[in-house]
Amino acid sequence: MLKEIQSTGSKDTRSGFGDGIVEAARKNENIIALAADLAGSLKLNQFMKEFPERFIQVGIAEANMMGIAAGLTIGGKIPYTTTFANFSTGRVYDQIRQSIAYSGKNVKICASHAGLTLGEDGATHQILEDIGLMKMLPGMTVVVPCDYNQTKAATIAIADYEGPVYLRFGRPSWPIFTDANQKFEIGKAQYFSEGNDISIFACGHMVWNAIQAGVILEEKGISVEVINIHTVKPIDQEAVINSLRKTRCAVTAEEHNVIGGMGDAIAQIAAQHIPTPIEYVGTQDTFGESGTPKELLKKYGLDVPDIVAAAEKALNRKKNG
Repeated sequence: MLKEIQSTGSKDTRSGFGDGIVEAARKNENIIALAADLAGSLKLNQFMKEFPERFIQVGIAEANMMGIAAGLTIGGKIPYTTTFANFSTGRVYDQIRQSIAYSGKNVKICASHAGLTLGEDGATHQILEDIGLMKMLPGMTVVVPCDYNQTKAATIAIADYEGPVYLRFGRPSWPIFTDANQKFEIGKAQYFSEGNDISIFACGHMVWNAIQAGVILEEKGISVEVINIHTVKPIDQEAVINSLRKTRCAVTAEEHNVIGGMGDAIAQIAAQHIPTPIEYVGTQDTFGESGTPKELLKKYGLDVPDIVAAAEKALNRKKNG
């Protein structure tokens, strides 16, 4: 039962990254952190304290940071680039494409302050297109963990994964509900419940909202399968197909534009293997605006009631299909 999944507290996922990179660096001397004038915002203070010789402050020069990172891999280093998601992708897309993805360089692009929950900094910083930008790059792995514990585990796991990785996390304090000692498996979906009536696929902050929506649906007698697609690419195609084969309808929930994100990846699998009614929860081809995370999620249709409504719509489509 989804109602049995309880929060053990709350913490920002960027702190999961900060704690994870320190733990990873203690195990692997080749890990290097690069920052673009936002080391504090990316929670790198402990890393800087323990490994000052393995920290590079490039300043407000994100494109240069990507080039430096690509070069460092040639000498066997594992560079973690760090800045806001907007600057990690949109500002430096050419450098990522040409110097990292095309060359298959072992760079870990670590991006904080993603999506609407960046909040008061407003539309210019609330990138809602980054998952799409990065998953379209050949060879790029895209990871969007759901809470502090999972972000920490993912940060550690990507050190042992050969090839370029985009790791996306956020700014606000958010419920912690996954195991503190989990082993993060890239490309393997995480089940929070198994059900037969509807599948809810979510990533990032929206996983908690999906669980809360699932509780409401279960109280209405609906059997819900909630799956955390923490790895958007390579996506766990088997998990998606198996779930859709059971439920025959789905909702996708992500803090991203519905165009080009995780939802489109789910829909592509459905179209190829098991055509299914799918409702998208995400931003609807729009930029964000300044506001608190909760206000913005509500206004742009990413709140718990929006997932419930989308599920009911998908169920109705299945019934009348």
